[in-house]
Amino acid sequence: MNKANDIGTESLIKKKKRGINRDVVIFVFFLIGSFVFWYLNSLGKESEAVFEFPVSFINLPKERMIVDDKPISLNIYFKGSGSSLLKLKVLGKRIPVIIDLSTTNYKRVPEKMTLNYFITTSGLKKNLAGQIRSECEVTSILPDTLFFTLKKADANTIHLIPDDKTIRN
Repeated sequence: MNKANDIGTESLIKKKKRGINRDVVIFVFFLIGSFVFWYLNSLGKESEAVFEFPVSFINLPKERMIVDDKPISLNIYFKGSGSSLLKLKVLGKRIPVIIDLSTTNYKRVPEKMTLNYFITTSGLKKNLAGQIRSECEVTSILPDTLFFTLKKADANTIHLIPDDKTIRN
């Protein structure tokens, strides 16, 4: 009789273990499913996000180059549907925004002997929105002023042109 009781209790314990594992698996499955449906629902709602973009300058004044120790970047705030923000985050990562100095109104910092200049970024909204080509609306840009320094280019300086060819002066 002892053997029968031992076998019965062992099979009961095995069934209980299987039941707990099965219940946990079912719970995790529905938990993940509910998360997926919640996330898909949130993609359709209007929201805001900020993305950082590096800045690249083109059409510098003749015989000038930009000298800055750290790379210049802009934090651009977007407003749009969650799906378009997700698309922007995935596809638009690390695309530099280009500022054309020949068409941009940049000014010299007053009372400085160095060649420090600044651009107010509020005037760049339309241009940057056209470059990024997102379904989202650009709401604001930080910092509100971009500072950069121009210096005279040396005769031996190597310049990079947009198609990645190098030219020596």
